[in-house]
Amino acid sequence: MKFIHIADVHLGLISDPGRAWSRTWTDARMPVFQSVIDLCNQEQTDLLLIAGDLFNRIPDPAQLKEVNYLFSTLQKTYVVLIAGNHDPVTPESPYRDFPWCKRVIFFKKPTFSSAYFPQIDTEVCGFSYECPEITEARYDSIRPGTRGRYQILLAHGGDAKHVPISYAKLAEAGFDYVAMGHIHQPQRQPERKMAYSGSLMPTDFTDTGKRGYIRGEITPDGTLFEFVPFSPHEYTTLRLHLTPEITQNAMEIQLRKLASENPGTVYRLILDGRCDPAAPPDLDRLLLCGNIVRAEDHTVPDYPLTRLAAEHSDDVIGMFLASFDLEHLDEVESKALYYGLNALLKGKHL
Repeated sequence: MKFIHIADVHLGLISDPGRAWSRTWTDARMPVFQSVIDLCNQEQTDLLLIAGDLFNRIPDPAQLKEVNYLFSTLQKTYVVLIAGNHDPVTPESPYRDFPWCKRVIFFKKPTFSSAYFPQIDTEVCGFSYECPEITEARYDSIRPGTRGRYQILLAHGGDAKHVPISYAKLAEAGFDYVAMGHIHQPQRQPERKMAYSGSLMPTDFTDTGKRGYIRGEITPDGTLFEFVPFSPHEYTTLRLHLTPEITQNAMEIQLRKLASENPGTVYRLILDGRCDPAAPPDLDRLLLCGNIVRAEDHTVPDYPLTRLAAEHSDDVIGMFLASFDLEHLDEVESKALYYGLNALLKGKHL
């Protein structure tokens, strides 16, 4: 039995509003999801497992209609779907009465439901969120259904406010595969037969790294699955190590070149090292250099410590410097030293 497992698609999410790439990334979310549907047809997948947060918020009827049309194009694949904390089945949700096509099983209740697919001898169970937060550990007591069938669980959660999960207890339950959602970072636990597929596309700059889906197969010999990168867009952390000789213009040239060569990547920029105290990095200018979503300055000014200590031997700056072993500074001491010097030297000329 072959399956594809996705979660946290967040259809309708607006990516980085106001940024140059926002429209491109926002418009890509539905086509990427459609490509998963196409992939199911190409590979003749048996089940498409969607472990919550298909939508970024409670969907309206038009959104459900669009997605249902895509599901109707599936040739062999059945879809099993649950709602997560972003798109819960609240009393007013259109989810409640929507007429899904025959290939879709939607577990809309807040209690466990199951569906059996005799052609692949597989039973799938799960439940949908009825509100944005659930603090009960509902998966601790779940057990598979009829013995002899392949057993799959759809699960959404994993933190204190969204169904806490004991992965050890869940593994002991004995499912052939647990398809999890909510955690956006892909995570596989092959020995426990469970995985987070991660977000299909990144949702914000904290979703760094590759994003995609889980492809798997269950046979009498066991369960095998792998993470498959699929998103055309990616957030990644870029660290630039500065020296006092590196100028603002040099950084901007490098960043513009990087952005032009990697249009599908958006960077969280972190500057470290030492900078010229007379010309600290201008983060606002760096943010204009291309696909930079965030810029952080972790540099320290390259003060001439020995000279400063000699020149200020009889004032508070000298006393402050004398409280440090300037030849043997650890990371914490170095930060304290430079933060203090910045304050003391403010308004002075070196």
